[in-house]
Amino acid sequence: MPSPLRTFLLACLLLATLPARAADYLQAAGSTLGFSGTLEGERFEGRFPGFTTRLSFDPGKLGEARLDVTIPLVGATTGNRDHDAEMRGESLLNVRKFAQARYTASRFRALGGNRYAADGVLSLHGVSRPVTLVFTWTAGRQPVLAGTASVRRLQFGIGSKDYADTGTLSDLIAVNTRVVFAPVAPKP
Repeated sequence: MPSPLRTFLLACLLLATLPARAADYLQAAGSTLGFSGTLEGERFEGRFPGFTTRLSFDPGKLGEARLDVTIPLVGATTGNRDHDAEMRGESLLNVRKFAQARYTASRFRALGGNRYAADGVLSLHGVSRPVTLVFTWTAGRQPVLAGTASVRRLQFGIGSKDYADTGTLSDLIAVNTRVVFAPVAPKP
């Protein structure tokens, strides 16, 4: 019969040889997700309140990194009541039919320094397309991911009637985010 000490040491040895996992994080307060473009030649900015982010990330283990962002579209706002109603309507986001968007990434690349790229898929308006998020990672007690991406709205079928014209509404929509994270306690 093996001694308790021997069993304990064997268990420690086995645990030490298991590969370490990337750290898991949940979005914390103070996070933002915004967008900008041009409407009839004028720059506009907006935001998506209520988005949620889950991240598994360690700069030394990019092969294990995962990002999952859920974006409720019904709250999308530019701060202009008339523009917001039009943006959420059938000619653009059509939030009655497409209530949320989702971005997922499982391929990450180091770009140098604390800069990274997440090559993921954006599912928006019933269409899924590749989108790359370029971001910086600031480690700490509450790490911060700050990044940008570009989305061509017409590739997602967003914009009918007058909004199909890129002279009226820019095709290229810039997305920016600053996500503050709280670590998830590891499962025992």
